[in-house]
Amino acid sequence: MALLNEDRLFPIESTARGLARELYGQVRNLPIVSPHGHTDPRWYAENEAFPDPAQLFVTPDHYVFRMLCSQGIPLTALGVPRIDGGPTETDGRKIWKLFAENFHLFRGTPSRLWVEHAFADVFGLTERFSAKSADAFYDHIAECLAKPEFRPRALFERFNIEAIATTESPLDELKWHEMIRQSGWKGKVVTAYRPDSVVDPEFEGFAQNIERFGDLAGTDATTWNGYLEAHRNRRAFFKSYGATSTDHGHPTARTENFSQTDAAALFAKALAGRCTADEADAFRGHMLTEMARMSLEDGLVLQIHPGSFRNHSAGTMAMHGRDKGFDIPTRTDYVRALKPMLDAVGMEPDLTIILFTLDETSYSRELAPLAGAYPALKLGPAWWFFDSAEGMRRFRELTTETAGFYNTVGFNDDTRAFCSIPARHDVARRVDCAYLATLVATGRLDEDEAAEVAHDLAYRLAKQAYRL
Repeated sequence: MALLNEDRLFPIESTARGLARELYGQVRNLPIVSPHGHTDPRWYAENEAFPDPAQLFVTPDHYVFRMLCSQGIPLTALGVPRIDGGPTETDGRKIWKLFAENFHLFRGTPSRLWVEHAFADVFGLTERFSAKSADAFYDHIAECLAKPEFRPRALFERFNIEAIATTESPLDELKWHEMIRQSGWKGKVVTAYRPDSVVDPEFEGFAQNIERFGDLAGTDATTWNGYLEAHRNRRAFFKSYGATSTDHGHPTARTENFSQTDAAALFAKALAGRCTADEADAFRGHMLTEMARMSLEDGLVLQIHPGSFRNHSAGTMAMHGRDKGFDIPTRTDYVRALKPMLDAVGMEPDLTIILFTLDETSYSRELAPLAGAYPALKLGPAWWFFDSAEGMRRFRELTTETAGFYNTVGFNDDTRAFCSIPARHDVARRVDCAYLATLVATGRLDEDEAAEVAHDLAYRLAKQAYRL
């Protein structure tokens, strides 16, 4: 029995389904360009075997463990580390069995599509995953992971990844990227500049982060001019390791364009820990405009990922730290919030600002009209909670009529779960081909045009937008 339906995510109507199959056949084997993600560069640097199936599929994947947590299973039972080094489950088989016993929770979710794709295409499994098959799955995957062809670099090449970007803080010395470079391996793994820890006054240890930032940049980052110079220096350092983009995960899309005098005063207040919540948001907003100006200087693409109430559970944050499944979407205003930055740089054709959203109500009302007018703006793909078949379809339906295809940037997988990368790109390619097939079947696009767009969405637009 095949674990995967070959026509999954294609239209039900036979004519459109046939067109979708044909389009998908032309793009399914294109190389993967993964311009934004969170895989660990240490994997590629050391090229060690993954420890066990649980460490590959469960413990690092917040899509998986948040669902289990929602049913009362503690993160400690899933091996998620504690900040204080306290006890968590370390027996991979126990974690795996818990995952299998609760796999029914993922029915209808994108996580099931990704996991089953990895089971079938990466590990050659054909039986349905369940408590009954858990041990057999574990043994088979563990046996595979012990083989050289399942090491990170071998899988990278098998997945046909042309380029992948990891994401690092300005406080990161990029030692794993240096190790990759020294190894002589030809896989293209680049970094991306994620400065949240040194642009967000509400980030824990902000003042200490600025001191460390200045040390790494070789400048006094506690002065406004020195702080800006530190960013320029670290951006240049990241570019030397292949970075083509910056990434900004702010709570809101707010931007500001203060005078340098006012910005310096606000920075001094932030450094002293005296900012109100509104002032902290204003400083983050001004720094987006500063980052955009720097992008005009050094060519780095600016990504804005706003609208997440991060680390919503205080208890989980205290025990396990950041990024443990408790980031929740919020309403986001783009039209007014982005105006200060767009007034400053929005008409610059040599600047690329990629907008993401967790507020789908903004697609047709705000984001598509903005990207359909400002040369600097492009729309990032359906992100995070909407990185799903239905989310991707809604994205195309709500943005294409106003922004077209060519004010979007293809697909990025934004994942920590290595084996889900080909699965996620496969879902995106299937959904886009299904959408294009519908346009052809309803007389809005010719077949040759649809084939060209399918190729662009699967490969060229991401490569072009991210300058990879």
